[in-house]
Amino acid sequence: MDLSILLSSPLNPLIRNPTRRSHKINPPFVTMATSGDSPSAQNKPPKLVAFIGKGGSGKTTASVLASKYYASEGLRTCLVVHSQDPTAELLMGCRLQNTPTECGTNLFAVKLETSKMILEPLERLKKVDASLNLTQGILERIVGEELGVLPGMDSFAPVLGLQNLINLFSKEKDSSNKEYDVVVFDGISSEELLRLVGATERARSYLKYVKDLAEKTDIGRLTSPSIIKLVYDSVRMHGRTSEGKTSSEIWTEIEGLIEKTSLWLTNHKNFGCYIVMDLTQLASVSAALRYWGCAIQAGTHVSGAFGFLRQLSPVEGVSEKFSPLPFSVLSLDSSVDSLTCSAKELLRSTSKCKYSSVSFDAKEKSVTLFMPGFDKSEIKLFQYRGGSELLVEVGDQRRIIKLPGNMQGKVAAAKFVDRNLIVQLR
Repeated sequence: MDLSILLSSPLNPLIRNPTRRSHKINPPFVTMATSGDSPSAQNKPPKLVAFIGKGGSGKTTASVLASKYYASEGLRTCLVVHSQDPTAELLMGCRLQNTPTECGTNLFAVKLETSKMILEPLERLKKVDASLNLTQGILERIVGEELGVLPGMDSFAPVLGLQNLINLFSKEKDSSNKEYDVVVFDGISSEELLRLVGATERARSYLKYVKDLAEKTDIGRLTSPSIIKLVYDSVRMHGRTSEGKTSSEIWTEIEGLIEKTSLWLTNHKNFGCYIVMDLTQLASVSAALRYWGCAIQAGTHVSGAFGFLRQLSPVEGVSEKFSPLPFSVLSLDSSVDSLTCSAKELLRSTSKCKYSSVSFDAKEKSVTLFMPGFDKSEIKLFQYRGGSELLVEVGDQRRIIKLPGNMQGKVAAAKFVDRNLIVQLR
C-alpha cells in the first residue's frame, strides 16, 4: 500500500504513515400534493429529524418540543424514543408503548424496546430456514422470549424501528402510503446516532470484502448462496423474497440499497440534524462543537444549533463559535407557544446552511476539510491505493475522501487554519 510521506514541517503531527400533509401555507418539509404534482412529490418518505449533543444538554427536551411544533403545524409527527429514560413520557404527557401511541392532534410517540424488536426478524428467519432447511431445525427450537439483549444489539433497534416508520427501503410506488410527515428520533446517545448515520458509508468497505470471501473462496462459493438468501428473505428488502434471484443479483441489490440510503441521509431535505447544548455549561458548549465536527466526519450535514437557558437572555460569544450555523436560544421550560420566531424558522427551514465540509482547488491542487470542534493534534492523515483517496482519522472516526482524477497524488503538506484542514497534494 502507498503511504503519505513524512514531513519535516511543524505540521507533521497531522500526517501519519501507516505502514415527509399540512393544511397551512408553506409548511415545513412537505408540499401538499395535487393532481398536477409529480408522483415523486407524493412518494417522498417522511423527513427524519434528530438532535445531538452532550448527555444532559437537552436532546430529549428538544426532540419533544420539535415533535409538538411540527404537529401544531399540521404535520403528522411521530416521536421515536430509544431509551428507558422516562423524561420523554413526562414531557409528552402520555405513556409510551412499543407501538405508536396518539399523544395529541397529529402527534404520536413510540418507544423502541430491543428485547421485543428482535422477535420479528427471528420469526422471519425461522420461516425462511424451514424452507431452506439450512440449520436442520435448530433455529425452530429457539424461544425468542428467552433471549436477552447482548451488547451491540441496541444499535440495530433504531434501524428496524425507523425503517418501519420511514419505509425507506420499500418500492417507490408504495411510499405514497406513508403514515407520518416527520419522524423525530431521540436515541440512546449522540455517538450511537452518528454511528447509525455513518453506517451505510462504512458498510461499503465491509461489503466489498465479504463479497470477495463469498465469491473467491471455496468455502464462500459453497455456503454463501444459502446464507445470503437466508439473510435476504429474513430482512425482506423492498418486501420481496429471493425467489428467482441469483446471488449476484442479490449482491447488486444490496449495494444499490446502501448507495440509496447513503445519499438519502446526506440530503438535508431528508434528514435534519441539529446540535443542542446547555449554554450555562462550558463543557456542553465544547462538546457541541465537537459533535458538529463528528457529524461532518460521519458524512451528514448539520442544519443548525440550539442553546438552552432556564430564562431567555442574550448569549454572547457562543453563537459566533457555531457560525455559519443558524443559532437559536430555547428555555428549558418553554412550550411550543413560547418558541421564538428564530427557533420556529430553524426547525422548519429546508434550506441548506452554507458551509462545505470538503472543497477541492484543482489549480492549487489542495483539499480543504471543514473540521469544527477538533484540534490539529487529533487529526491523522493516511493514504492508500496510490493516492486516489485521503483517509482522515479523528478520535475513533474515519472518513474517506475520494480525490478527483486531476488531483490525485501524495500528500505534500498540511496545515490547520480557522477550523479548516488544508491538505496540499503533489
